[in-house]
Amino acid sequence: MATGAGALERLEAVVLAAGAGSRFGGGKLLAAYGSGVLLHGALAAAFAAPARGVTVVTGADAAAVAAAARAFDPRVRLVHAPDHAEGMGASLRTGIASLPADAAAAFVFLGDMPRVPHDVARSLAEAVANGSSAAAPTFGGRRGNPVLLARELFPGLLALQGDEGARRILQGLGDRLALVEAADDGVLFDVDQQSDLTP
Repeated sequence: MATGAGALERLEAVVLAAGAGSRFGGGKLLAAYGSGVLLHGALAAAFAAPARGVTVVTGADAAAVAAAARAFDPRVRLVHAPDHAEGMGASLRTGIASLPADAAAAFVFLGDMPRVPHDVARSLAEAVANGSSAAAPTFGGRRGNPVLLARELFPGLLALQGDEGARRILQGLGDRLALVEAADDGVLFDVDQQSDLTP
C-alpha cells in the first residue's frame, strides 16, 4: 500500500455490530455498560482512532443499534448487513464494501469489545503506514483487536463466507503482519455472556 502521511489521512474505521448476541441472551450491544451501553465503548475507541470516518455495521436489532450509535455520535455512518445471520464474514464484507474507493486501510473494531485502549490505533496506523499489510495489538503474547487492514487485503475480505473473520487472512501474512504491544488487556476483553459485565 501507499506509505507515509498520505496513507494515514485515508484510514476508515468499521465497527461490527451486527451479531445477535445469542450466548448473552440477546440485546448484548445495548446492555448497560458504564454511563451508556456496551456498544458505546467500542465506538469511543473507534472515534479515538486516526480515521476520517466511523462506519457501524448493523444486523440483529438494527434499529435499536443504529439509534444507540447515533446517540453516541451523530457523525457515524450506518450500513446494514441483510445477511448478518450468516456470521461475521457477512458483516465484515458489508462494512468493507461500503468504504470510500480511496480508503488506504480500515480499522476493524468489534462492538462487544468496550475496553480497547484509545492509543493503540495510532500505533497500528504507523505500522501500516511504514509498509505492513496489516497490524494487530498483542497483550501477554496473545493477538487481540482492533486490527488495521490495508487496501490490498480488501478483496480477500470481500470473499469471506460464514462466521469467518479476518483471522485466516492475518495468519497468511507472515512478517507482513505487524504486532504492536498494547498497554493493557482491553485488546483481548470481549463480552460473550452477561457474567462478563460483572467487574
